[in-house]
Amino acid sequence: MKPPKHIVLPPLPSGIPIGAVLAGVIAVVLVAAVISSVFTVKTEDVGLVLRFGKYSSTAEPGLHFKWPFGIDQVVDVPIRRQLKQEFGFRTQQASIRTQYDARELPDESLMVTGDRNAAVVEWIVQYRIENPTDFMFEVRSPQESLRDATESVMRAVVGDRTVDEVLTFGRQEIEANSQVKLQELVDKYKMGINIEQLVLQDVNPPEPVRASFNEVNEAQQEREKMINDAQKDYNTVVPRARGEADQRISEAEGYATQRVNEAEGDAGRFSAVLAEYIKAPEVTKRRIYLETLAEIIPRLGNKYILDADAQQILPLLQLDSKGKGNP
Repeated sequence: MKPPKHIVLPPLPSGIPIGAVLAGVIAVVLVAAVISSVFTVKTEDVGLVLRFGKYSSTAEPGLHFKWPFGIDQVVDVPIRRQLKQEFGFRTQQASIRTQYDARELPDESLMVTGDRNAAVVEWIVQYRIENPTDFMFEVRSPQESLRDATESVMRAVVGDRTVDEVLTFGRQEIEANSQVKLQELVDKYKMGINIEQLVLQDVNPPEPVRASFNEVNEAQQEREKMINDAQKDYNTVVPRARGEADQRISEAEGYATQRVNEAEGDAGRFSAVLAEYIKAPEVTKRRIYLETLAEIIPRLGNKYILDADAQQILPLLQLDSKGKGNP
């Protein structure tokens, strides 16, 4: 049996052997295979490996290998970073002084309140991806689905409240209720998302009525200020008047107690004198007479004691205060 003959390929028109070209092609294919079989997952992400479009495995951060030439594809999902979506506005550049897009987005922000008024509501949703497989495969277009769910929940919550609640004192309650309802909705859809915060930004009336609303708001604030001032005066004057009234009542009660005690003392003293008078009427009468004179005589000034039988007393009296007698 004759040995097989080696097939010798003719050279290319340029003079390059075909074997060299095939070797180069094989080398390029090998390099492409090596390059397409290596991938890196960032620290804040996980990689979902899809083999022929079907989920195969999850790759943690670091260097990994996969089947080349598109057999395996990797989708990075940021599960270690807080994500956010903006409604009613857009951030152009986040820095020390954040710049916002001046365009209005009425399709997102214009809402109807429960009392049939309109309000322009802007808000932010901050969330994290907890289950990357649910996030990527349970819902089609998860980012858009989350936006639709968030807008639906916000419109429902705002539609249950008055415009005053939405614009002023009900903001915190709206934020809390919206976050709870949105979390319930994404859990129902198995989106693998944890809603960490929902924050209202600017909430205003529509531009055509904003000036009138501001005037009404200023009038309400002025009314509240006047009520607070009146309440302040009330809290100052009424306690002081009550204090003065209590003081006068206390003084009157003290005076009444004093008068009663004095009357009781006088009555007791009179009873004691009466008892002594009954025992010795003459002695008691004389003592009372002398005590009365001892109390009255010092108030009389000059005193002259005369004998009942004395006559011609005028020359004896020094009627002039300077010691000169009258003619």
